[in-house]
Amino acid sequence: MILQTSCSTKHQPTQIAVDTTQNFSESGSQTISEKWWTSFQDPTLNTLIDSALASNFNLKSAWQRLQASRAVVDRESSSFFPTLDASAQTEISKYQSEYIQNQSFRLGMETSYEVDLWGRIRAQVESERYRAKAALADYQTAAISLSAEITRTWFQLIEAQNQLELLTKQVETNQKVLKLIETRFGSGQIRSADILRQRQLLESTREQKIAAESRVQIVEHQLAVLLGESPQKTKYPVHDSLPELPPRPETGIPSELIRRRPDLKSAFNRLQSADREVAAAISNQYPRFSISASASTSADNVEDLFKDWARSLAGSLLAPIFSGGRLRAEVDRTEAVKKQRLFEYIQAILNAFREVEDALVREKNQEEKIQSIKKQVRLAEQTYEQLRMQYFNGLGGYLDVLTALDELQQMRRNLLSARQNLLEERISLYRAIAGSFETRENMENK
Repeated sequence: MILQTSCSTKHQPTQIAVDTTQNFSESGSQTISEKWWTSFQDPTLNTLIDSALASNFNLKSAWQRLQASRAVVDRESSSFFPTLDASAQTEISKYQSEYIQNQSFRLGMETSYEVDLWGRIRAQVESERYRAKAALADYQTAAISLSAEITRTWFQLIEAQNQLELLTKQVETNQKVLKLIETRFGSGQIRSADILRQRQLLESTREQKIAAESRVQIVEHQLAVLLGESPQKTKYPVHDSLPELPPRPETGIPSELIRRRPDLKSAFNRLQSADREVAAAISNQYPRFSISASASTSADNVEDLFKDWARSLAGSLLAPIFSGGRLRAEVDRTEAVKKQRLFEYIQAILNAFREVEDALVREKNQEEKIQSIKKQVRLAEQTYEQLRMQYFNGLGGYLDVLTALDELQQMRRNLLSARQNLLEERISLYRAIAGSFETRENMENK
């Protein structure tokens, strides 16, 4: 793909080639929905995101920036029309020594209009329109980012809740093991050091449970703030398990990604806005032609106010002759800004391609990692059972049993974390290939 920008006034266009012919390294067959989070088939998540899109204050702020940008377009577009001003004046003067009072009244209207000979006004309006389009794309980007953050935080909360439940069960298991070896200690079959080691493992598990309880509360606070709610006393329902990973979405081709992603649309529109600013700066070096007209009436009393009217019609030509290089410097500045926006746009495209590829690689590697952890869990279970039987049959030391139990419990916790990380990688992939979607404010303001 060749990117080229140029304005209506003669200047050297800038061209940079971007290769969009190579497909992404991998692609699924599932068509991605505009509301991509529905792929997880979690009604609670859907409700949370719908609520956040209506109540998140960062998103509301982005919407107001869009409204301000649209207002600037309306302000600049007013230059296409003539201005019309009305004036009214009255004056009363009184001479104290002669008891004479004079009064006068005056009414007038004045209009002026600049003829856009070189397209300067049009270029300025078009520049602001592109800025407004960029602001809309920024709002859409903020909505996508918010939906991704809500989804990620929701799965983190589920994982934290499941970790807490798992640790609670592990504390109970360690307590049962401790009671068992304490019973055997009474019969002289167990050493006191074995009891101390088991108590240490029990306390270590309790410590991790305390940390898990804290993490659940912190993630709940984070989710509440994303929803625009106060974090005090906020509670969310507990899910039994994390959702299964949906089928891999179709990544499409790079050129489609450029047209779909709102952050790339924003960068492109800012580039176009900068291009029109160059046109306006060049046109600003040329003469301006304006037309003005006025009508006024004045009298010493109200009854005679409209009897006599003064009218005028004038045209003026203003041509810059010497400005100390200010106008030329402004052209150079806008040219530099345009090139800056072009390079930023190219970099944004390359970053978008990288985000898709990174998400694909990380998801694939995380799937392989989970399979490895599952095998380790099965082996750890077998190892623990064998060592446990040997110990209670007097064929081994308790330190091996303790180490195997600790490793087994840690591997089960690692497996839960790995599943949550896999979902985060899928969220990153959805975020990288997602396009814009309608929000409530968007629909209400159409």
